Amino acid sequence: MKSHADNRKLTTDNLPKHVAFIMDGNRRWARKKGLDVFLGHDEGEERIEPLIDYAIEKGIPYLTFWAFSTENWKRDQKEVEFLLNLFRNDLAKRVDSFHQKNVRLNVIGNLAMFPKDIQKRTQEWMERTKNNTKITVNVALSYGGRDEIIRAIKKITSYELSGEARSRSARRITNLTSEKFSKLLDTAGQPDVDLLIRTGGEQRLSGFLLWQLEYAELYFTETLWPDFTQEEFEKALIEFQKRQRRFGK
Repeated sequence: MKSHADNRKLTTDNLPKHVAFIMDGNRRWARKKGLDVFLGHDEGEERIEPLIDYAIEKGIPYLTFWAFSTENWKRDQKEVEFLLNLFRNDLAKRVDSFHQKNVRLNVIGNLAMFPKDIQKRTQEWMERTKNNTKITVNVALSYGGRDEIIRAIKKITSYELSGEARSRSARRITNLTSEKFSKLLDTAGQPDVDLLIRTGGEQRLSGFLLWQLEYAELYFTETLWPDFTQEEFEKALIEFQKRQRRFGK
């Protein structure tokens, strides 16, 4: 679904319950302005909280931001280290504000790939905000859709099992349903994504939330992530409200 402007206004009904963002374009934004790519990541990080504020205002209960993919580990080491420090410092500073706004922060992804201090901090952030009820914000760190599915499968089976243990594992797989499998994913207990927004002009999923996006509406915009404002978010929501969602019916 490509974005385009029209004269429609956002209404309070038929809003998505769960919106996910592929935050693409930080480096291109910086290069266009003749800046260091690191400054693009800094500016991109500034976009997150205003969008959370807007979602709270509109009553959207779930947001997911893809901040770092499993493939991002392959980037230049200096850029990776910068991003790790961004998570350590800038996101840590946001937690106080999120907590005051009654935001539940949930970090998803393969956190075992991160340094121990970041693993510890993310657990502390989630523990501190776990009882907040205004909105749930997922931050996807070291996240890949296939990786998430493989990690979920490993929770119910093992290639090293033998005898009775293997038999029990086989029974669990035989009785597996979509609902049961969803409970093994990083987003367990949350509704599937209704609207996916990808900035930066690319029109692909890149492995993001492969299970949860089954019936999501897709919205692609040329706007680079550091320029994605509350007004741009509203355009995407207006576009969402124009869609007729049949869910295969």
